[in-house]
Amino acid sequence: MTKRRPKKKKSTGRIVFGIAFLLLNVMMLVVGVFVWQAYRDLRATTDDMYEPVEQEAHTSRTENPVDVDAGETPFSVLIMGVDTDSDDSMVGRSDTLMLMTVNPNTETSTILSIPRDTYTEIVGRGTNDKINHAYAFGGTSMTVNSVQNLLDVPVDYYVSVNMASMVQIIDAVGGITITPPLTFTQGNYSFVEGQPTQMDGTKALSYSRMRKNDPEGDYGRQHRQRQVIEGTMQSIASLNSVSNYRSILASMSESMRTNMSFDDMVDMLNNYRSSANNVEQMQLRGSSMFINNIYYEQIPQEELNRVTTELKTQLELN
Repeated sequence: MTKRRPKKKKSTGRIVFGIAFLLLNVMMLVVGVFVWQAYRDLRATTDDMYEPVEQEAHTSRTENPVDVDAGETPFSVLIMGVDTDSDDSMVGRSDTLMLMTVNPNTETSTILSIPRDTYTEIVGRGTNDKINHAYAFGGTSMTVNSVQNLLDVPVDYYVSVNMASMVQIIDAVGGITITPPLTFTQGNYSFVEGQPTQMDGTKALSYSRMRKNDPEGDYGRQHRQRQVIEGTMQSIASLNSVSNYRSILASMSESMRTNMSFDDMVDMLNNYRSSANNVEQMQLRGSSMFINNIYYEQIPQEELNRVTTELKTQLELN
């Protein structure tokens, strides 16, 4: 009678390895599903945000069309912060106007702030008025055409942001931290110069809206609005926001509009990323004037020439 050999016990190491291998595969599957779902959500959001604009083609684009897929052509983006009391509407005035140029060849970008009270021709209306009224009169199209006419450079893309609904986006990313350049009180909130301040959406919106008590007036307000927008974008890009990406995307789809397609955004991310490392801030400046007791900001022709020359250099249109 032959004796049965006792079965060898699996070593503890092999069992642990097997469990770890199984868990790793499960984790990879979960991550893969999450990434795929996040991709689908992101694409759906950009589709919701996409809104083409009717604009007059700038003469420079007949010879230098923008091709972000190739990643060689400088381009411009008009950023509009629409000031409205409703968080579900894009109707209002574009109290924040910034033209950004991106040059992949010099790996630089510029952000030009345009004063809301700039006195200029409102293209399509046949009158001169404050440039921020263009949005109220004719929306994105009239604003884009008026900015092109004012600066004599093409506006290739635009992004409009409902400033009131920024509250939901900022709350979704867990708030933002901003260092105020001056001490002031706005509504129920107080801000101290040089003191980093954590802000939720409501506090950040209040911070960005103060203008009358700022020594720099509208220039100071534009600076603080840029801080809020930049702080929000930085928070969106942080890893801490990944768990809230659905609520972030939902807020963005309701509060932002752009003529950038999903593929355009992917091409920009892949081909123009290095240009974001060197950003120059520019400010269009003028002097105050009154017409029928209404305040306007008159931009001298010399200032317009200076800014236009710099923008054309950045866009390689000289």
